[in-house]
Amino acid sequence: MNLSVVIPAYNEAESLPELFRQIRAAVPADVEYEVIVIDDGSKDETLEVLRREKENFPQLRAYSFRRNYGKSAALAKGFAAAKGDFVVTMDADLQDDPEEIVRLLREIREKELDLVSGWKKHRKDPISKRWPSKIYNLITSIFSGIRLHDFNCGLKIYRKDVVKSLDIYGEMHRFIPVLAHKTGFRVGEMVVNHRKREHGKSKYGARRFLSGFFDLITVLFLTGYSTKPLHIFGLMGMLSFLSGFFIEAYLTWQWLHNQGIGKRPLFFLGILLIIVGIQFIGVGLLAEMISARQAKEVVYHVKEEL
Repeated sequence: MNLSVVIPAYNEAESLPELFRQIRAAVPADVEYEVIVIDDGSKDETLEVLRREKENFPQLRAYSFRRNYGKSAALAKGFAAAKGDFVVTMDADLQDDPEEIVRLLREIREKELDLVSGWKKHRKDPISKRWPSKIYNLITSIFSGIRLHDFNCGLKIYRKDVVKSLDIYGEMHRFIPVLAHKTGFRVGEMVVNHRKREHGKSKYGARRFLSGFFDLITVLFLTGYSTKPLHIFGLMGMLSFLSGFFIEAYLTWQWLHNQGIGKRPLFFLGILLIIVGIQFIGVGLLAEMISARQAKEVVYHVKEEL
């Protein structure tokens, strides 16, 4: 199997037949491929459309969730089911262009990358989605250390090793390039065509940007400190402890020069910072003990064995 196309779908009954037609037209005849659709608990006729399309589309495989679990769960199921050496993900709303599949295949092969993420440079979305997305992508790029313009583009291509290595849950699909980069995979970006939505309405609201910020913190913590938690808790603890210590040292010097300090707010702030610092360090040590006990379960991704 050369290629797997994974498509999460939620209430996309109107879009799927046309999407399948475009995929069949776009994939070259010499490429063996499969199309995996995950119906994420749709409330419209999506499942019926999949049943009907399956009769004339032998490459189609579909899974239907009993309820809506979210895009990350749908992608995780699709990744687990994929058999292709390369895996393309795309949204089901026809905004991602299947004609880009061939270009993505060429890009990942020629540049020897493990993941190529699409960049919707000329988005056909309203400004209410474009500008928050620009801010979100800029913040993610700065904090993650990987320079991409569009982390959340649904159109991506992966080598098989990537999709079989990543653990996607919650809302982590937004940060797949970050997770892949932190794991050691080579990540690139390519400008892709973006089209206007033809049917239905967007499934995303403004609240996703706030939740996305918390998800970014989670990803950075898990990829950077999950096996060394004392490094982050210890750093915060030492900063707090030393701040409190120097405050109390300064007040002690004033007390030795006959200045009253017992009722000064700074005195109580110093004590608070010292206590909080000790607590942070204690939490870090406990986390290190837990991490040490679970060290045997840590997965180290091997690129090649000679």
